[in-house]
Amino acid sequence: MKPPILLFILTVLPIQLMLSIVNATERVDKTSIIRDTTASPSHFVVRDGQIINRVEKKALFFKGIGYSPYLPGENPLKGASPGNDKRYKEHLTVMGSMGVNYLHVFPMNMPENFFTQLDVANMMYGQDIWVDGYVPDFLDEDYQELMWGIIKETIDHTYRVGRPDRLVLFSVGDELQAKSVISTNNLHPKVRNFSGKHIVVTNRTPTEIALAKLIDKAMDYELTQYGQRHLYCHTSWTHIGPLKRTDLDVPEGNELLPDLGDLICLNIYTYARGVVTSSRGSVTGSTYQGYLEELASITDKPIFITQAGLSTSPFEPKPKEAPGFGGHKEEEVSTTFKAIWKDLKTAKGKEKFCGISFFELHDEWWKSGEDPTDSSRHEREDPEEWFGLFRIGPEHQLIPKKNIPDTLRTLYKNTPTRVSAE
Repeated sequence: MKPPILLFILTVLPIQLMLSIVNATERVDKTSIIRDTTASPSHFVVRDGQIINRVEKKALFFKGIGYSPYLPGENPLKGASPGNDKRYKEHLTVMGSMGVNYLHVFPMNMPENFFTQLDVANMMYGQDIWVDGYVPDFLDEDYQELMWGIIKETIDHTYRVGRPDRLVLFSVGDELQAKSVISTNNLHPKVRNFSGKHIVVTNRTPTEIALAKLIDKAMDYELTQYGQRHLYCHTSWTHIGPLKRTDLDVPEGNELLPDLGDLICLNIYTYARGVVTSSRGSVTGSTYQGYLEELASITDKPIFITQAGLSTSPFEPKPKEAPGFGGHKEEEVSTTFKAIWKDLKTAKGKEKFCGISFFELHDEWWKSGEDPTDSSRHEREDPEEWFGLFRIGPEHQLIPKKNIPDTLRTLYKNTPTRVSAE
């Protein structure tokens, strides 16, 4: 016998209204595609959920390190590039000895000496492109035009000075701020779809539309100006999605899914919002593996963990507001690296992960740019300045933080570059 309320619905309410009641409980999927008419990259391309080296005809796993080679006294906040000197020979030699095959590069105008050493080391790289993540409206026309100028210059620099044949990807933007995401979404509640020349997205947030527009324009410019393109992505972080969690910095419905190009690039830290509240992993039982497994279940695109690591700052400045952000002993970093690696390599859906990039080669004195002299002081109270595997010595040489580099060497050296779906 049917319950009275159900009988009422079936006999009284119009069919269209019944359908609307049913559909209201269903999740509306976000979509993101690259048009079939858009040319594929000539060297590194996505096929069957993997990154393929078309020249060598093999699938790749990126064993990366985040690289921002500014040394004490150098500061990028006014647009300055790192020095064009001998540091790159030391840095890339050290990274090569650890089994690194990919550098996730943050400065947008790296000097010639870096690229010369990149050739010597026979390494690949990805180029991060900074876009301002703190503005109130990512869809504002003036903002879009200003950011496009930065993107265009970065692409031009790649072909003018860089190594297009070694470049894997352009990442348009990195870690947008929650306040700006919420503001943009509230200002443009009806902006949900975008049909560009190359990228088509539906059922998206306004912030995602803003990023799709920039990526579409970048892709089109590279194809038009240089006759080829690379892989494109936006790098996000777990504090604003894509997985729904109770501790995110954005309310439900504002989660950012960074699948707006060829692959998903996401900074995933063990202590981060969204990660610590995840279910336990199927093998290791960690919330980190639980996060990876759920992430793998929502996409068919390759996933790149573009940042993972710990800060060895002398103390943790905000243990209640941001637990885990700073204050870690150097021995703890090695233990965490091993745990992350095991989480990744044993996770359900591990074949969807195309690589990981540990953050970062050496400490960055210039962060967070509080004043013009910030780059001359290694500030004890700023965890952002202490994420390096190496500290910087008095002659600007790299000094290992205990056995952290050896730990990464062990992990990377025992892993083939080729992806194997076990």
